[in-house]
Formats: sequence, structure tokens, C-alpha cells
Amino acid sequence: MSMDLVQIETDSSRSDETNIPQWGMAIDLDRCSGCEACVIACHAENNIPLSDETAASEGRTNHWLRIDRYYEGEFPDIKVKFRPVMCQQCDDAPCEPVCPVYATYQNEEGLNVQVYNRCVGTRYCANNCPYTVRFFNWYDPVWPEDLNLQLNPDVSVRPGGVMEKCTFCVQRIQRGKREASADGNDIADGDIQPACVQSCPAEAMVFGDLTDKNSKVSQWSQSGRSEQLLDELGTKPRVFYLEKGD
Repeated sequence: MSMDLVQIETDSSRSDETNIPQWGMAIDLDRCSGCEACVIACHAENNIPLSDETAASEGRTNHWLRIDRYYEGEFPDIKVKFRPVMCQQCDDAPCEPVCPVYATYQNEEGLNVQVYNRCVGTRYCANNCPYTVRFFNWYDPVWPEDLNLQLNPDVSVRPGGVMEKCTFCVQRIQRGKREASADGNDIADGDIQPACVQSCPAEAMVFGDLTDKNSKVSQWSQSGRSEQLLDELGTKPRVFYLEKGD
């Protein structure tokens, strides 16, 4: 774990002089109740296509964020553990080098960016992602009439034939930076919250700048309970999980 944290500090050291934040997320699994409020918020915020029964039966679901459930023990002494899983924003992302058109790359703020109008739908990135957090639009998305007005005007509606995924609600990040710049202020910890973080009733998720030693995400990531999902693969995720105690 310590090696991964040091790597993030090293990778982001270039940002210290120019004050470029390095975004990350931490999730306390001891607080997560598996309510899936974050999943609903993610769908509403990012105009994620809906899957009907036919598409779901063919495995063509679309969730940028899912809740994995783990069962430990034997009935009736069973413990249920929940883990929200989204794009891990890896520093060494396996999805990036396989894209033939450079539609996905890591930007200077540490986000694995997805350029939708560049994607040609090879799906190489999804096949190379060990977290299974990328989704392919098989068809142009269609919403029922009564849901058309809920679409977020700040987020594009992706057409069929492209890959899509979580971006830590990059539209909120950009809006937060613009508002802070207009007011002449620096971005304070907690000013920018992705939809999943804002909607969590248990406050199990925090988001912020990993280079800010006083930020919650930085402090949680340094916790003794902090781990990274499949960190043995060397992808260096920027999502940290505080494991649930026994």
C-alpha cells in the first residue's frame, strides 16, 4: 500500500508547482449500507442509458457505478459486505495503451478521460479493464417521454457505438473550478463533489485533492484500513477503500 501512495505523490509532484489538483476518492466500507443511492445519482447526473428487460437479458446493462455484494460465513451467521465500484482512475491504466485512436488517456489532474467523439467502439479498453467498469453503447439511447426532461444539460448524450465510463463527474469538477476562479478563491476541500459522494446518506464517500494533506480523501487514503482494489495488478488506482472491520 505504501508503495502505491508514494507513487501517486511522485506522479503528481509535477502539479505542486502549478497547483494542479490530483483527484481521488476514498470509500469507507464500514459505513456503506448498499442502499444504491449513489448508483441512482450517477445515472441521473450523467445521462446514462437505460437497459430494458431484453437488453438486460443479453447482458447489455449500463452502470458507471455498481454495488458489489460479498457474503461471508454460513447461514444463519452470514455477514454481508458492500463495495461501490466505479472507474478506479488508475495511474497505470490498462485501458489506455490498447486504444488505437487514443480516445482514453490520463489528463494532468489524474483522471482517465474518455473522448467520446474520438471513440470508434473497438471495445479493447473494456476487455483490458480488470474492474469491468467500462460499458459499450450498443444502440442510440432512448428515454421514455416522461424521463426526457430529466437529462442533465451539462452532460452529452453518448451515441451508439462508443464506450463510456465514470469520470468522477468531470462536469462538476470543471464547474467548481470556474466558480472558484470567478470568485477569486481557491477550491476548498469538499467544494467539488461527484453525484455519488453528494448523494450518499451514510457519508461513506469522500472526494478531493490527494496532494492536499489536509483533505479528507488524503487522510482517509493514509488510514490503516485503506486498501486498493486488485492493487496486486499494479494499476495504481486512485480509489481507496477503507475495509470493514470484523
